[in-house]
Amino acid sequence: MATAAQWLEGARPRTLPNAIAPVLAGTGAAAALDAAVWWKALLALVVSLALIVGVNYANDYSDGIRGTDDVRVGPVRLVGQRLAEPKAVRNAAVASLLVAAVAGLALALLTAWWLLLFGAACLAGAWFYTGGRNPYGYSGFGEIAVFVFFGLFAVLGTQYVQAERVDWAGLAAAVAVGAFSSAVLVANNLRDIPTDTESGKTTLAVRLGDPRTRTLHAVLLALPFAMTLVLALRTPFALLALVAVPLALRANAPVRGGRGGPELIPALRDSGLALLAWSAVTAAALALG
Repeated sequence: MATAAQWLEGARPRTLPNAIAPVLAGTGAAAALDAAVWWKALLALVVSLALIVGVNYANDYSDGIRGTDDVRVGPVRLVGQRLAEPKAVRNAAVASLLVAAVAGLALALLTAWWLLLFGAACLAGAWFYTGGRNPYGYSGFGEIAVFVFFGLFAVLGTQYVQAERVDWAGLAAAVAVGAFSSAVLVANNLRDIPTDTESGKTTLAVRLGDPRTRTLHAVLLALPFAMTLVLALRTPFALLALVAVPLALRANAPVRGGRGGPELIPALRDSGLALLAWSAVTAAALALG
């Protein structure tokens, strides 16, 4: 029987920056339009946090029942390590996704009904990443999904529910957040290339191979700082986000150093920290500007 600590680790708290950062960036973009609404930002944060926890439990459940997690390095796998019944993990995933759905429904009813379509897409994306008969995460589309859902949708959605419009600054922020979030997954999948290959999970890292995946990680970490230069056209305060460069370099260090297995875990952590730092500073800069 899994302990409370194991359930918490199974939710993968290290991925929470991927949920917090887009709401920060989107709220900053809304503030730049003089339209930030704090309680809508909080609702958007509930959606984002519940969604990512739901994704993590759903992945644990789906990978576990397929046997993909039987041999893994990294965080606790509740099903794969036989710490919890698959049904219990599935129910935790469904409960988390229901919280996201309810909060998202409230935002849609208060803003625009068609946002329900985006919400439905997010829920489907969360479940079918590793669930269903043909999970897209097993076909190399995971990074694209993360870029879309935790970058474009999350940032622009947060901006829209507050300002009821989006602009080019919000789009630049969304591209940056999506790139950072994808870099986290790339580092994770780079670490798992050997076990994913053995289990038949064809991630983008498996498709690209080790050297090109390492290059992709560096490119994804560089892209947000190119967006910083774009955002500087809106306000020079945006250049303050360059303080996240050392974190990004630290995140990429194990990757460019040829590390593998557990030695790549710091790359996941620091990619997430760079994402959070960039988003917080950029949000403040857009609000001030």
